[in-house]
Amino acid sequence: MGSRAHGFSRSARLSTAPEFGRVFSQAEKSSDRYFTLLWRDNGLGRCRLGLAVSKKNNRRAVDRNLIKRLIRESFRRHRYELPAVDIVVLSRRGIDTSERRELARSLEHHWKRLSRRRNGQD
Repeated sequence: MGSRAHGFSRSARLSTAPEFGRVFSQAEKSSDRYFTLLWRDNGLGRCRLGLAVSKKNNRRAVDRNLIKRLIRESFRRHRYELPAVDIVVLSRRGIDTSERRELARSLEHHWKRLSRRRNGQD
């Protein structure tokens, strides 16, 4: 796959309040000490990602932006393994002091769990 196949186009994003609200209203959940993932079937034939990295939990903008870049990059690498769901990733308190490697492992675990759940293995 070329670099274009791993892009993060508008069609792969949740961008409006109603899209986020739909996920929050009846979501399935996966949580650990770094992230909480909420997801819900979307019927679109592809997965979409929304981010909720709050200032309350991550004071510095540079930390929030780094966390969002890490999440988006991880999603780009795994999105073709995921089912057709809308996903909202929320960061947890204290994540800004964690190592990138740990955050990447955490996200990998969540993607695998989501993929297994949707395939009826969990």
